[in-house]
Amino acid sequence: MNGPEPQPPVDIVIEDERWIDAKLEELAIRAVSATAHYLGMDHVEVVVLGCDDDRIAGLNEHFRGKPKPTNVLSWPTVQAAAREPGARPHPPADPEGPVELGDIAISFDTCQREAEQQRKPMADHVVHLLVHATLHLIGYDHEIDADAETMEQSERSILAHLGIPDPYQ
Repeated sequence: MNGPEPQPPVDIVIEDERWIDAKLEELAIRAVSATAHYLGMDHVEVVVLGCDDDRIAGLNEHFRGKPKPTNVLSWPTVQAAAREPGARPHPPADPEGPVELGDIAISFDTCQREAEQQRKPMADHVVHLLVHATLHLIGYDHEIDADAETMEQSERSILAHLGIPDPYQ
């Protein structure tokens, strides 16, 4: 007998209805699943908030002291362990079930504007930003050059597996 259906790795909260037509849920599942697979993680959970520039500007001000919109924000559930510059973070594990990685907020307005400016398909840009944010949830960052290089290489590998061109070219 088969067990219960596996739950999707993403819970979606839609505050801006434009995300429905943009298929945020599908894009988020694709991005989070590909990132988890790349990292060798079987079962993860992420909450994604699809919002607009006003909402993300408020979140950015509240959590980062920057009163302006941004494309994506992330809040990890677990603080990453210290590591050598350029080293990959060790993904968290939970033998009891899915690993709760954290929360992501993504702004439709900024994503759409950036995709248009960069002449990229909106879906590709959104997947890239969600891969980027998921890596942040696991402990990747880009504060120093060595870490930025490691993070960008991981993003390139994940996106290439999904058939999305290198976003840094």
